Amino acid sequence: MKNVHLVRVFEEQVRKYGARNFMNYLDGGKWVELSWAQAGEKVHALAGALVELGVAEQENIGIFSQNRPEWTIADLGTQRAGAVSATIYPNESSRHVEYILNDAEIRTIFVGDQEQYDIIMDIMARSPRIIKVIVFNERVKIEKSEKIVYFSDFLEAGRRSSHEKEIQERMARMSMDDLMTLIYTSGTTGEPKGVMLTFSNMAFQARAHDLRLPDLTEDDVSLCYLPLSHVLERMWTLYCMHRGLRFFYLDDPSKIVDYIQEVKPTVMCIVPRFAEKIYAVIHKRLEEASSIEKKIFAFSIKSGRDYHLRIKDERFVSPLLSLRYRIAESVVLRKMRMLTGGRIKFMPCAGAPLAQEVEEFFYSIGVFILHGYGLTESSATATCHEFRHFKFGTVGKPLSGVEIRIDDESGEILVRGGNIMKGYYRKPAETAAAFTGDGFLKTGDGGIFDENGELRITDRIKEIMKTSGGKYIAPQNIEGALNRDRFIEQSVVCGDGRKYVSALIVPDYSALREFARENKIEYTELKDLLARKEIVDLYAARIEHCTALFARFEKIKRFSLIPDPLTVENGEITVTQRIRRKVVEDKYADIIDAMYAD
Repeated sequence: MKNVHLVRVFEEQVRKYGARNFMNYLDGGKWVELSWAQAGEKVHALAGALVELGVAEQENIGIFSQNRPEWTIADLGTQRAGAVSATIYPNESSRHVEYILNDAEIRTIFVGDQEQYDIIMDIMARSPRIIKVIVFNERVKIEKSEKIVYFSDFLEAGRRSSHEKEIQERMARMSMDDLMTLIYTSGTTGEPKGVMLTFSNMAFQARAHDLRLPDLTEDDVSLCYLPLSHVLERMWTLYCMHRGLRFFYLDDPSKIVDYIQEVKPTVMCIVPRFAEKIYAVIHKRLEEASSIEKKIFAFSIKSGRDYHLRIKDERFVSPLLSLRYRIAESVVLRKMRMLTGGRIKFMPCAGAPLAQEVEEFFYSIGVFILHGYGLTESSATATCHEFRHFKFGTVGKPLSGVEIRIDDESGEILVRGGNIMKGYYRKPAETAAAFTGDGFLKTGDGGIFDENGELRITDRIKEIMKTSGGKYIAPQNIEGALNRDRFIEQSVVCGDGRKYVSALIVPDYSALREFARENKIEYTELKDLLARKEIVDLYAARIEHCTALFARFEKIKRFSLIPDPLTVENGEITVTQRIRRKVVEDKYADIIDAMYAD
């Protein structure tokens, strides 16, 4: 996509594909199809309804919903009306929702289900600013009011409007430097900041991805599973629209394992936790396998690894290796791939560190995790793997047109290019602080380039801890190792200013329940198990195993099992699952202090 406005790109795609399948969504347990032409008509109607409502050019419109076709239609319709989509995570806390509505001065908002609707109703009681609430799900019970309508009724109002001429005039005035969206970052400290991304940012990313992903075709199928309010899924969806893909929308990410088998996507965005969960399930089953089954599995994984590595590095594949691979493929590898639907070409992955062992395992079974790096401020991707000659454990090379350098003093990754945000909405001081004097974005992450020119993330600079003995600790690396264990759901590493490293551990209760049953440990409630010696000993052993390769000063000397998961609603984690350490440390201060009492 050259410097062509996204609104015009969509119009061209509707004309090109017409009755071809575009969007698919679940209704009553069945998949329903929506063609390009049908989606285009809805986008046109929605733009008319927004203009009829009095929405001005570059006015901010809120979208607060789970994934569904209406989300994308609202996004594209908002753009066609010349307005700006301001996105809110569907599970965002009420406090942060209200902050975003006020900060972005949102008067009109689209909501998904009852949960989002109830939050907005509560906020409306205190805020007279909101003039229109449009509800996607018609099963939501709404108040009868001029301010509150269902999405279908809003579209009907748009179809009856006579504002097409006004819309065409707005489209003629559109600029590539216009804001396309506000995406609020759910930072680990302070209030969210609205990242301003332009149509020029989107066009730049489309060009860069066209060069990096040449094998993507209009016959590919993408499963829209990560929240569309997140920059990765949002930019990926718009990019795939530019390439003419079909979409399947999944409104409940917890059902991904079930529906991936139905959809059988060829591409889909993931976060590392998705891959880690599958990896843990496979290795749990392996623990229970017979010795001969374990040997067959090991043979198959090694054969798959040897074969795919030679393909990746464009080296000769011997007839013997080809034979070994065909045997492994028929016995094990094909079955393993079915856990991701069986047709995956690649899975873009970002958002957190991905363990090299997990990445290599998936590559061995024939599933390419296209690991990359970026931020909301860089319109998602700044780097990602190439399809050949890449190195595991890195996040790939910079996209075409993206400059990256490492700060000589701090080791911080600095990024510059056409994908970088315009700034933070109504926050000039924070915007200025986010850039170097020569225009590079300060990422807050530490990294190095290897001899292959690929970026390797070393740590999150802002979260580096220093023990009282002067040792520096990167807590995310340790937490990543812990969270890959099937008995651990979440972990928080502590130790800043302390004499050693400790951890808060949230158990995976499904694994714990199974362990208790197998070992005939009686209990009334699962939480009662956490004080049992057998359970404490189990976790001590698991933690020791997970951290075996870490330096001595990084080892966890003490840990505490905490019964309740960290949640977005309690402000303990962000919607992207990053820990708000200050909140967690304040809440569990007594428990943390007790781990250092002696």
